[in-house]
Amino acid sequence: MDIAALISKYGFPVVAAVGLGYFVYYIWVWATKEVQPILDEAQVTLIALIDRVRMLDNDLIRLNQKLNTVLQLRGKEITDENRQELIEEELKKQEEKPKPKGFKYK
Repeated sequence: MDIAALISKYGFPVVAAVGLGYFVYYIWVWATKEVQPILDEAQVTLIALIDRVRMLDNDLIRLNQKLNTVLQLRGKEITDENRQELIEEELKKQEEKPKPKGFKYK
């Protein structure tokens, strides 16, 4: 049966409501069968990334605390202004130290 015959028999509002109902059904089936599995996979990946970011944040906090402790034990006051200078100074000292020869790590 063509659409014109359906409209003349049942009226435009009824045919439009049935058409929109089918459209909603089609979108619902498409979303649950194709989109939902992809979203579930993306959610698992997102949770794994959030966990990694939290672990890195915790590592940065620990390293910052260790650096502050080392600098305080060496008797240097740590402020926001001289923090970078102290870090660069420590790195230069590490570079100047002679490295032990004979051991090569893979």
